[in-house]
Amino acid sequence: MSAPQTSRTSGFDKLAQAYSWMEYVSFGPMLQRCRVHFLPFVGDARQALLLGDGDGRFCAALLVAAPQVHVMAVDESARMLQALLHRVERSGNNRRVTTVHADATAWLPDGEVDLVCTHFFLDCLSDDDVEALIKGVRLRCPRGRWVISEFAVAPAPLKWLSRAVVGGLYLAFGVLTGMRTRRLPDYASSLCRHGFVCTAVHTRMLGLLRSELWQSGLADGK
Repeated sequence: MSAPQTSRTSGFDKLAQAYSWMEYVSFGPMLQRCRVHFLPFVGDARQALLLGDGDGRFCAALLVAAPQVHVMAVDESARMLQALLHRVERSGNNRRVTTVHADATAWLPDGEVDLVCTHFFLDCLSDDDVEALIKGVRLRCPRGRWVISEFAVAPAPLKWLSRAVVGGLYLAFGVLTGMRTRRLPDYASSLCRHGFVCTAVHTRMLGLLRSELWQSGLADGK
């Protein structure tokens, strides 16, 4: 089911059909392994909010891992949402998916969710956008989990190499999509300020890739 919210076009529309093979050529299966790493911990989810999930590979995996979950997938790219729906339709799980064509930094659902997932999405945002997004998500996820996959600057001695890789990715996506962000945002500090606690971290490629599991409601005893 879809619930269009905006007529804006996204620079990521042009990448929708080629995104999966572009990713595989660049990083093999590593990005998808990051996305699904914490799936065994969220199988009891009922209401999930997926922000910028791209072509839906994680969404499809979540629907299998959490048989009771209903997913709301928000993306500014209409073609990415079409790819997501096509993927979940093949598995027969599209009845548990609602897509929303909107800027996730400016639109969030009214009701509460118990799972939020952002995979290689926060790195597309500025620090101000991340702060506003997390503040809004916290109101809708007072006692839930947030699964995050992101690029990171690896510790020494590979710090310089990881900076070069991240810088190259920003340059490439800036050219291909018009994305203006050029550095990784400090989303961890914003999450902590708004009451999320990081409960688990898994790294790959010597620290260049991170999978994280955050929990809301722990710091305030809820």
